[in-house]
Amino acid sequence: MHRRDAIRNVAILLGTAISASTLSALESCTGSAPKKYDLQKPETKALLAEIAETIIPKTSTPGAKDAKVEDFIIVMMNDCYKKEDQQVFLDGLLKINEASEKQFKKGFMDITPEQRTELLTGIEKERVEYNKRKDKKEGDPTHYFQYLKELTLLGYFTSEPGATKALRYVAVPGKYEGCTPYTKGEKAWAI
Repeated sequence: MHRRDAIRNVAILLGTAISASTLSALESCTGSAPKKYDLQKPETKALLAEIAETIIPKTSTPGAKDAKVEDFIIVMMNDCYKKEDQQVFLDGLLKINEASEKQFKKGFMDITPEQRTELLTGIEKERVEYNKRKDKKEGDPTHYFQYLKELTLLGYFTSEPGATKALRYVAVPGKYEGCTPYTKGEKAWAI
């Protein structure tokens, strides 16, 4: 199986599509993009961990922090994304803090989990509108929250906690069964 096929399978499994820019980045991980020291800062890593945990919180299954998704995001951004994409991503982290300051008079790290969810829900709506806009042109930058959301989901569901605790997992799969009954509320299968 090729990397592109595996990533597409994860996207289908998650019930979402991975954007062309993320798929392109994942296919061409060469490490040739400059390393962004800003991503290595402890405060940036902590912010990423909290954003990822807001996207995938700990419930009866492990959350994004348990899967160390922030480390995955930093490695992917440093090793697989172009300088321009890295800058969009870093600028996006600043925008999240600015939006938090504007809406709640506190930085993202200082607001409650409910306020974080409210803030990121608003940013998600903004992302959807950005992607639906009529004047969209080829080569326009990807919305920063697209990167955050996709890398959080990819990092989580390809991690051990995500694949074995949040999804149903068979370490040594048997025969292929194309039509397996699914009952609403059951976990999806890990690949």
